[in-house]
Amino acid sequence: MPTDPGRCPFCDIIIGAMPAHRLDRYAGCVAFAPLDPATRGHTLVVPRTHAVGIWDVSVEAWADTMRIVRHVAGRLRAEFRPDGINVIQSTGVAATQTVEHLHVHVVPRYAGDAMGPIWPAKEADHDT
Repeated sequence: MPTDPGRCPFCDIIIGAMPAHRLDRYAGCVAFAPLDPATRGHTLVVPRTHAVGIWDVSVEAWADTMRIVRHVAGRLRAEFRPDGINVIQSTGVAATQTVEHLHVHVVPRYAGDAMGPIWPAKEADHDT
């Protein structure tokens, strides 16, 4: 159930109240380019049903989303010929989530791209 228009930008894209670049519609998800892509081809896969993060979505909806992520990754590979790919899902502010609607980043990676490594250069100091 999408939120009211204006409350969630991804819900607005889903219902057509806000435009998106490279919008593709699938049975349970939409895929589109983020406003500030990290690399050429960077795509977001967003479930049509509003959920804030991975802890708020059903196992079935998550599985459907990941099937679309794999499909999108294949399309990006064919179109952009990247050297690799990152699939990133962030839930919560500490994980750098900025839009409170579950979404998965599918980020084509190219040797020497500006994105850089996604892991710290040295082991973080934390309790386990």
